[in-house]
Amino acid sequence: MSQSQSDGVRQNVRQAYSEVAEASDEGACCGEATSCCGVSEDEQINTLISTRLGYSQQDLDSVPEGADMGLGCGNPRAIASLEAGEVVLDLGSGGGFDAFLAAQEVGESGRVIGIDMTPAMLSKARANAEKGGFSQVEFRLGEIEYLPVADAGIDVIISNCVVNLSPDKAQVFREAWRVLKPGGRLAISDVVASAELPDSIRNDPYLHSACVAGASLISELEGWLQAAGFVDITIQPKDESLEFIKDWAPGRGVEEYVVSATIEAVKPTSV
Repeated sequence: MSQSQSDGVRQNVRQAYSEVAEASDEGACCGEATSCCGVSEDEQINTLISTRLGYSQQDLDSVPEGADMGLGCGNPRAIASLEAGEVVLDLGSGGGFDAFLAAQEVGESGRVIGIDMTPAMLSKARANAEKGGFSQVEFRLGEIEYLPVADAGIDVIISNCVVNLSPDKAQVFREAWRVLKPGGRLAISDVVASAELPDSIRNDPYLHSACVAGASLISELEGWLQAAGFVDITIQPKDESLEFIKDWAPGRGVEEYVVSATIEAVKPTSV
């Protein structure tokens, strides 16, 4: 993919998620369906979606109203094994939902940094942090391919259905390796391709923003992670996710090509 094509993909995604943030502020509906590219004006719908993704009602009740936007394809915190005092980086932090849940686990002695390339989402997340009193959480504007984060300062990277949106996933993993401390770990929920995507899906801008068209095969993701320097790589598809993935683009049959998965990897202690 050329630089101009990559920039076009990013701009399309930025525009789509700006509309999601603005729609949630206005109580309007955006997108064909409430999914990783849509948001509903109905808080009960967002709650239903999030509990299907693996979050508990207690999780939903513990964050500021409006932080849970019904986005994502899993619960990365469930595999992150966060500990008090750790520094966590959330790639594509949106309204701050996963960042706030992580903050509760790392405590006041820890720190959480959220990265998002959409100014509207950033404003929403910062307002939510202030509303919830999350002093150990900060949000920065940036792209996940070029993180505004210093080298080797992060214990754990989490992300929820965001890496698939990147036109340069190899660069995302190189950046993740750069900012992690030796021994640091990657704990991601994302969408992966279970079969080669047909052009009708791969070239559809809506389906890219809907976390489908940008999905990569597990073998490709493993190759990029290994090339970046990661070890102990585990990518585990979640077949049960097909039930909600088919709702992202009703009638398009996308569940035949993509599935949610957990992606885990470790930066070696000796580097």
